[in-house]
Amino acid sequence: MATESLAVGLMSGTSIDGVDAALVRIAGPGECDLVGFVCRPYSPNEREEILQALATASSQDLALLHVHLAEWAAQAIDMVLAAGGVQPSDLSFIAFPGQTIWHEPPRVTWQLGEPAVLAERFGVRVVSGFRARDVAAGGQGAPLVPMADVLLFGSNDAPRVLLNLGGMANLTYVERRGRLEGAFAFDTGPGMSVIDDTARQADPSLPYDKDAYLSSRGTPDEAVLKALLADSFFASTPPKSTGRERFGQSYARMLYARVPGPSGVATAVELTARSVAEAIARWIPGTPEVVVSGGGCHHPLLMKSLGIHLTRLWGHAASPRRFDEIFFDGDAKEATAFALLGYLLLNGQPGNLPAATGARGFRLLGSITPA
Repeated sequence: MATESLAVGLMSGTSIDGVDAALVRIAGPGECDLVGFVCRPYSPNEREEILQALATASSQDLALLHVHLAEWAAQAIDMVLAAGGVQPSDLSFIAFPGQTIWHEPPRVTWQLGEPAVLAERFGVRVVSGFRARDVAAGGQGAPLVPMADVLLFGSNDAPRVLLNLGGMANLTYVERRGRLEGAFAFDTGPGMSVIDDTARQADPSLPYDKDAYLSSRGTPDEAVLKALLADSFFASTPPKSTGRERFGQSYARMLYARVPGPSGVATAVELTARSVAEAIARWIPGTPEVVVSGGGCHHPLLMKSLGIHLTRLWGHAASPRRFDEIFFDGDAKEATAFALLGYLLLNGQPGNLPAATGARGFRLLGSITPA
């Protein structure tokens, strides 16, 4: 029988802006309360170390980054434990998905971050390596948040789309909370990664396009948008996933070379908004409520544009809701979801949704590093 657990879930995604740490109390697969949340931001040098690993790095660089990522995660855990007034000995486990360095399903997905560093530092068992088993079973290894979307964040009485606008954008369609039947998920393409990368090219002093400061001063280039939206990924049938290998720095540089300045950032915003809206209109049945989390929900122009394009495609007024209007801080959602995935593994329950990843079936996800 499943027992109540106090855990820390971690997340460092394709935005590469920091380590999220969620302190979570889990009473069962569908009962999860957020106790505390912090983000330990990456310094410019730390971010550059990760980006170098995504491009070209030596074996020594990768080995050192493997340890550094765990050390930065440990600092995030210290922060969230202090904020929650909790001792490491109070924890049942830590869920540590690490940082994806290369994602090329169905062949491989590779995450760095040494779980033994956390097990030794906190004296707590660590669940890590969540994606590999799904890929070995023929899946994409992503998105993995859909299981949490179904168990925790679906609506009790109507279909709902849980849209995450992180570095990449992904969504989960949930018929009803707790019902796996009919649920599916996929990556729609770029979320904030291309927007942020073009913003840094337009103004290197800015870490990202905060409050649409740059994009609101530009005009999207329709000809370039048409060409970008012709990318075969957008028309490919789910399940599908993507990452910075396709929509990363080189892609942003290509966009910015064609449309420089604030208009390049505005074009990136429209690329995300339109690709997401068109994916929802093409693949999602009906016109369900859309609930948005991730960094993109803080971008006013992106949220406005997403509503405009959903309204155009659906033929009636559509206004996406922010996750924190219904639940808790949406920035904590993915770290909370990985805490739940760790809980599922430790209680012998599958963590993947085959309709989301394309795996041959349900699988237990993760490996355990003992305390």
